[in-house]
Amino acid sequence: MGKHEIVSKLEEAGHKKIKFAVCDIDGILRSKTLLLDKFVEISEKSVGFCDVVFGWDGNDACYDNVEMTGWHSGYPDKKAHIDLTTFRNVPWDNNIPYFLGDFENEEGVPACPRSLLKKIRKQATEMGYQAVFAQEFEWFNFIGTPNELSANGYQNLQPLSPGMFGYSQLRPTLNQDYYNDLFDLLYQFNIPIESLHTETGPGVYESAIRYDEILAAADKATLFKTAVKEIAYKHGIVASFMAKWNEALPGCSGHIHQSLWNDDHSKNLFFSGNSDKSMSPLMESYLAGILTCLPILLSLYAPTINSYKRLRDGAWAPTTVSWGYDNRTTAVRVLNGDEKSTRLEMRVAGSDTNPYLAMAASLASGLYGIKNNLKLDLPATIGNAYAKKDALKLPTNLWEATQQMAQSEIANEILGEAFVQHFARTREWEWREFNKTVTNWELKRYFEII
Repeated sequence: MGKHEIVSKLEEAGHKKIKFAVCDIDGILRSKTLLLDKFVEISEKSVGFCDVVFGWDGNDACYDNVEMTGWHSGYPDKKAHIDLTTFRNVPWDNNIPYFLGDFENEEGVPACPRSLLKKIRKQATEMGYQAVFAQEFEWFNFIGTPNELSANGYQNLQPLSPGMFGYSQLRPTLNQDYYNDLFDLLYQFNIPIESLHTETGPGVYESAIRYDEILAAADKATLFKTAVKEIAYKHGIVASFMAKWNEALPGCSGHIHQSLWNDDHSKNLFFSGNSDKSMSPLMESYLAGILTCLPILLSLYAPTINSYKRLRDGAWAPTTVSWGYDNRTTAVRVLNGDEKSTRLEMRVAGSDTNPYLAMAASLASGLYGIKNNLKLDLPATIGNAYAKKDALKLPTNLWEATQQMAQSEIANEILGEAFVQHFARTREWEWREFNKTVTNWELKRYFEII
């Protein structure tokens, strides 16, 4: 749908305003509401957006260690470009028109996650591949409002429902309106989900988003997280995509399914077509690239301090560089059924990921394997990957993972030096912020006894 058709549709519907958003380095949508007339003026040009959205962290504290923007540059406006193909209406907000934007054509914004993914997608297209991706999320739901949870210091949280009820038919009926709104409103918001169910744990849901070409898939995944939170608010619920909110409960994953198809999407290039061979040679090289790059790009799949609390042995999250056929203990799960469904599932990613960056990491890694004709020398893991003592362990904290990325020639090659430098410094900032904080664990352990 072109500009004139969109504008005519909005005017006929009586809309006077639109909302658009860009995604920051942490996967947080930063948005503006614009007068319709303003949108008409800039829809095929650009709109100023303060580049502080790439100069501060998730709590709006300004970084003191990045070069792209800061007090030294005066935090100027950069030109954000609205992508008209992302047009949708928000059904829970009076059907306000909504668009996503990015900084693709603006020099000096290497941190823009959506632009990075578009760059990697272009490489795949030039190689003759169409990347088809989908992300699935687990998240916990809590009774209350943001004000109430904040006032209580995020202590004594009350999950939406009690007990460990994975795949439960009973538990969704306790909050039937919320549960049905998630499915129905997301569909109306052009984020069709293939499934929605409870996971094991109090008040935890899981949803798989319908697959699409990679940029649209990342758009949907990013919008999904914010949309779920907004719909939850309407029901007096706070939804959390934190990777691990409670030591005694399972963490929340954000598994990424992926495959490569030919130009017209008529053939899955991962499918071997040979009953004696599980994967095509292309799929094997792609997988080899994923595994080669996994340790050095881990901070894109596990981007927060908390991410690494989820990556623990025996906790339904991978801890090694490993793969297996339909094996949920490995980092990458190979699903090789029929041609339509043959794919890889990247199981390292948590629900706290920035979907643009996590998908960019996967696709760039897979293309690296193809470009360099990497061989899949690592054998498939049979059985429990946690028990394989000789397997290469993944970095165990954000600092370690960030340093591996920053110092990696491969990471700088496939993602670009400017992006790697900026992202690494934002993770180093996060580590510094954590290290100066006195935690409840420290108070309980040392306050009296030492």
